[in-house]
Amino acid sequence: MAKIISFISRKGGTGKTTNAIQIATMLHSLGYKLALIETDTNYTLSTLRKMELFKSGAKGTGVFEIIGSEDGKVLGDIEALHPKKLDFIIVDSAGKTTDENIKNLAIQSDAVIVPTSLTQNDLLVTYQTVQDLKPAQDISKKLKIIVLPNRIHSRTNPTTIHKQLANLKTVITENFVPAKNAYAQFSTILPEKQYQDITRELIGIIQ
Repeated sequence: MAKIISFISRKGGTGKTTNAIQIATMLHSLGYKLALIETDTNYTLSTLRKMELFKSGAKGTGVFEIIGSEDGKVLGDIEALHPKKLDFIIVDSAGKTTDENIKNLAIQSDAVIVPTSLTQNDLLVTYQTVQDLKPAQDISKKLKIIVLPNRIHSRTNPTTIHKQLANLKTVITENFVPAKNAYAQFSTILPEKQYQDITRELIGIIQ
């Protein structure tokens, strides 16, 4: 059965989409079978995939599937993927944690990843996001809530990061995403090599 990894936050702009696709491309490069579902009706990743395939002249073989969905339909789309015997299903959610559909998605997930920077505003949002997700964790004991430090200055001491995030009382990755513009210019096909350690750590936490 595929492990379901959902990217969820109380607000937009925290890095859900960027990190979802970066981790998905890295998982694919490591040899895992996966699909990615995006529930933002702008379908950014689906559109980018079409553009990349058009520019390269490729036919879409050898790449993982990207599915456009909605928060209210995503569980059905996940169910439809199970016969494909995938290792992972990545969900880039658009909704907020107060949405009933997002609560149901969290319950069905093996892991929820919450990206956050260390700005005061993002920390407050992340704290509330984790609190909103705790009831889902009470229902589903397999669910891991993982905070991924994102857009962190490369010279920041890891101890400082964990000290600032300690009040969240949940899993915090040892690896973090540096604040680099290159990471925001993502591909749906080509992996970013510096995501390898983050991805391997997440695999270890989830499995």
